[in-house]
Amino acid sequence: MLKKHTLETHKRDEMIEVTHLVQSFINDQNMDEGAVLVYCPHTTAGITINENADPDVKTDMLRRFDEVYPWKLVKDLHGEGNTAAHMKASTIGSSQTIIVTNGRLLLGTWQGIYFCEFDGPRQRDVYFKIIR
Repeated sequence: MLKKHTLETHKRDEMIEVTHLVQSFINDQNMDEGAVLVYCPHTTAGITINENADPDVKTDMLRRFDEVYPWKLVKDLHGEGNTAAHMKASTIGSSQTIIVTNGRLLLGTWQGIYFCEFDGPRQRDVYFKIIR
């Protein structure tokens, strides 16, 4: 089963937790055991798993990405001017695979699944695919 979910992003860079959307998908499919693939089909966005307890982690991560990949760099040649977004998305990656056991995502106590926007605001898609 494949599910497409559309997100509205509101900032150039933001991390949107989608854990609850993935768990709802698993519940709707009555999935007990297996895995779920969370995939982003965009070249300037990605999917990561990270801490979901302290909101400062997201703030720090986005700030540090900006430090490593500055938005405006004179040497960048890409005509759209969003090379930094492409670099951030490549660093994060386009997907995560999460084990499902007893009908629940197998995540650590402080972990959440995040859609990472690096070139917003935009309307974005994220896909969930069950792997049995």
